[in-house]
Amino acid sequence: MEQIIILVLALLVIAGATVIGPRVGVATPLLLVLVGIGVSFLPFVPAISIEPEWILAGILPPLLYSASVSMPTMDFKREFTAIGGLSVALVVISAVVLGFFFHWVIPDMSLWWGIALGAVVSPTDAVATSIVKRSGVGGRVVAVLEGESLLNDATALVLLRAAIAGAAASVSLWGVVGSFIFSVVVASVIGVIIGRVNLALRARVSDSTVNTVLSFTVPFLASIPAELLGASGLVAAVVAGLVTGHGAARRLSPQHRFSDAQNWRTVELVLEGTIFLIMGLELSGILIEVADEHNGFLSAALIAAGALLITLLIRAAYVAPLIAGLRRRARRGERMKPRIERIQEVLDDPQKLASFRGPGRVEISPAAESDAADSAAPGGEILSLSGRDTGPGPRPGGPRGAARRGGPDPAVSSERLARGRTRLRRALADIDYFLAAPLGWREGTVIVWAGMRGAVTLAAAQTIPENAPHRSLIILIAFLVAASSLLIQGGTLGRVVRRVKPATKDPMLGTEHAEIFAILAEAAERGRADYDTLLAERGLDAGEDPEHSREKGRQLAAIRAQREALLDVRDDGLFDAEVLNSALATLDNDQMSLEARGGPAHA
Repeated sequence: MEQIIILVLALLVIAGATVIGPRVGVATPLLLVLVGIGVSFLPFVPAISIEPEWILAGILPPLLYSASVSMPTMDFKREFTAIGGLSVALVVISAVVLGFFFHWVIPDMSLWWGIALGAVVSPTDAVATSIVKRSGVGGRVVAVLEGESLLNDATALVLLRAAIAGAAASVSLWGVVGSFIFSVVVASVIGVIIGRVNLALRARVSDSTVNTVLSFTVPFLASIPAELLGASGLVAAVVAGLVTGHGAARRLSPQHRFSDAQNWRTVELVLEGTIFLIMGLELSGILIEVADEHNGFLSAALIAAGALLITLLIRAAYVAPLIAGLRRRARRGERMKPRIERIQEVLDDPQKLASFRGPGRVEISPAAESDAADSAAPGGEILSLSGRDTGPGPRPGGPRGAARRGGPDPAVSSERLARGRTRLRRALADIDYFLAAPLGWREGTVIVWAGMRGAVTLAAAQTIPENAPHRSLIILIAFLVAASSLLIQGGTLGRVVRRVKPATKDPMLGTEHAEIFAILAEAAERGRADYDTLLAERGLDAGEDPEHSREKGRQLAAIRAQREALLDVRDDGLFDAEVLNSALATLDNDQMSLEARGGPAHA
């Protein structure tokens, strides 16, 4: 009964903090940490210690899965250069530098244990970035920070395991690198498989409630096998979420997706609140443990302050050249844009395509071919549309060369042309994306200051073996770094945003709305026409198909065609994800409203 009372009180505190926080101008996570700290020092509240496994394996997988489901896959791919660097390189650099710092300031702490503590406090927290979303910064900044927080835990945990092994003299550099690659690759494969199986199975379930219950199991179905295989369960959950989020609009009904969104929003609220409340509640127990081992609290506080300052300085030193590199990339894309547009013009013009050397060949005139060979997509991939074979395989004298001399299969060539057009279209969309919302020092400042630590830091610290030297001090430093990061950076993030004034809105969104309306209008006409054609082929006329049923069927067909059109342009990255998601949500509401009216609708 006591546990039930505590659970009910915790839910009431989370709900109350969610309502009160915005009214008093304090972010809900910060308010929950403060409430937890206050409660932990009440004389009748015992010292609280939560098994780290509950956080790392029970709370984080569904939270990361839910965040990755809602993250636009195209934005994740576009920002992967920044996300990958922040998630891997920055974590490694921070852990090593902090390791030397802790080895220097803490007596008798070996370098390996210093790196272990550095790995604990290096990653930003996915839950902490929920504060960033409420600050009104631009979509690119949110995408970078959210993507970083989704992946950097895996790097930190692999480094932590390696450092603990290194303290026992049983690890090598190549062993750490191999372990990290194995952890990410195996987890990614498992995540892709679970994500696809998840969509395939849930598409066959008609009950929305059952469908949502199944969705609750997905992060664990991905993370548990990955952990059993020695890979990263968190990465597996994230990849499963990305696959699910990308394919749900095509595979799942609007009712299923609406039910998922509503129920997962509730789960997020409870789990986020729980994780921050736990952080605060554990403080008194940590202090008691440190006092029992006679470690000074003041020295721990000073060390934690130094560690937090170092993490910010390292982050700033890394983000500055990263932003400069992204700007150079955008300028390079701007220079390449006219050249890519000329290639696109060649492929879209039947008369210019007729200048190909040979029937159906994927080659263009010399001038255009030169343009194509010199062009590169923003990611650095050379875009070649000629028919020459530049990769491995048989040389011109072999079968492939004979096929080229006689001209390839026109069907194959048409397919290659279609792929070429798609690549060009997406390359241009990427260039427009980077040019429309460039990242400068203002956005870089927000990225640096918004890199907060959270409960995952404390949970990771508690996985350090019981017999480790300075274990209680390590846990206290980790808590102080995470809590002070949340309270100082999270508490002042709004003021930082208002002072540096980063871009908060894409100036092209207004024109994008108009273009999307045009796409929707054209798709609706096409959908209605296809529906009328289908009825005619089935021999149905107005007398056999009542007008209200026919009109309902035409509207549903129009909505389906509109959704497919929006998903096509989404996959090409032609419009802002927020605008597209809003349009898709409107279509979902329209479809659910039509289907709720009842009555037959031929299809």
